[in-house]
Formats: sequence, C-alpha cells, structure tokens
Amino acid sequence: MKVFGQRKRAAAAILAAGTLMALAACTPATQGTPSAGPTSASAEPSAAQPSSTAPASPFAEPGTSATVGAMVPGFPKKLLPVMPEAKIVSSSFDKTTVPATVALVGSISAPPAEVMAFYTKELQAQGFKAVPGETVGAVPSKDFLRGDNDTVNIAVVASAGVSTFTIGANVAAESVK
Repeated sequence: MKVFGQRKRAAAAILAAGTLMALAACTPATQGTPSAGPTSASAEPSAAQPSSTAPASPFAEPGTSATVGAMVPGFPKKLLPVMPEAKIVSSSFDKTTVPATVALVGSISAPPAEVMAFYTKELQAQGFKAVPGETVGAVPSKDFLRGDNDTVNIAVVASAGVSTFTIGANVAAESVK
C-alpha cells in the first residue's frame, strides 16, 4: 500500500532525526568553545555557556547537521516555517539523503489544535495534502503528502499549558533550496 510505505519512511526519518538530536543533546561541549554570551573579568571559566551546536559526529556526512536550541544553518525555513512565538528546541537537516530529511522540534504556549491548524495551512499552501488520520493513540499527529515522495509528519504533545511539536519531513532536494 503506497501511503503505508510513505508513513514507514516518514517514521524512519523522524526516528533518525530524533536519534541524531538526542545524541547532539547528550554530547558534551568541547573545551575552549567560545561562549555566545557576554564575558567579564570576574566571570569564572566554568560559567561560560556551552555551544548550542553539536560537534560533528564521527558518523555524520558532509551536509548533515543538527542544532539544539536554534535553527541549524541552511534549514529550509520556507518548507517548515517556525510558528510565531514558538521557541526552537532543536532542528536538523540532512541534504545528503534522497529524499532530504528535515526535522524541527519546538514549543509554544498554545493548544495543540492551534499548532496543527498553523502547520496544516502552511503545508497546504505548498501543495501538501493531509492523509486521513488525526491522532496516534491520544497524541495529535497528522501526515501530509505531496506528489509521490514528499512527506511531512507533525505530532504535538501538551503538558502544563505548553505544546511541544515535532515535525519531520522527507522531501526532494529541490524542495529544500
């Protein structure tokens, strides 16, 4: 079944992106990494902020990157824009695969329905069509398909008034320029 195959590929990409982001988050910052924050003569060296960009993995290929707390350089913002007022938790982009994989994790103090509505509108404006299904278990989750190969999945989990959303996409290289 064609849609099922697309979902399996999207799930695999999301799992791979999540694993890459988890590894990036667990990797300690390199000693001597300059701090992004202001410094003063009284600041202790241990008070320096670690870099939010993960060091290169020994398995990473050129063109693959992940960042925690920021948008990774080269991220296709037109394909997956950040919802206004959302905080970026992590992002990743791998243009070495066919199709290219893109992932974004964000949080916002808005209900999951608003997050889904925002991204549904953004994706439909780019020619994506929603695949039937609105949840996986109790979690709001929606799949989108454009053509035969471009897929996007959005899942939103709410806790204590904050919605954390994960978006994974597998798209043709021309979609991420």
